[in-house]
Amino acid sequence: QVQLVESGGGLVQAGGSLRLSCAASGRSFSSYAMGWFRQAPGEEREFVAAISWSGSRTNYADSVKGRFTISRDSAKNTVYLQMNSLKPEDTAVYYCAQKYTPRDRSIYDRQIEYDYWGQGTQVTVSS
Repeated sequence: QVQLVESGGGLVQAGGSLRLSCAASGRSFSSYAMGWFRQAPGEEREFVAAISWSGSRTNYADSVKGRFTISRDSAKNTVYLQMNSLKPEDTAVYYCAQKYTPRDRSIYDRQIEYDYWGQGTQVTVSS
């Protein structure tokens, strides 16, 4: 059973930065693609960023491109989301997810592709 635990959320002013972390349990973390999604109040959950199992490939939603960076540290079984130049519209609960197919060459932006999810961490950006 895989467990994903997000942390690092909080309240920040517009223009500020936060770094989210997602710690994964289980062996072979480095073999699986990971993703970040977010859900704002009254909205559907949407894709934010994804990273391949090797870390060599990344993908971002247009709304965060150039401001957010996804990365992973396999030694720590952790994936990160560095968020800079935050805007009030970035306010949401942020979730990490794992695609449980080892060494899958693709990276995914659809929720249905992911097998395990964390409980989420709240990010609030004030104007």
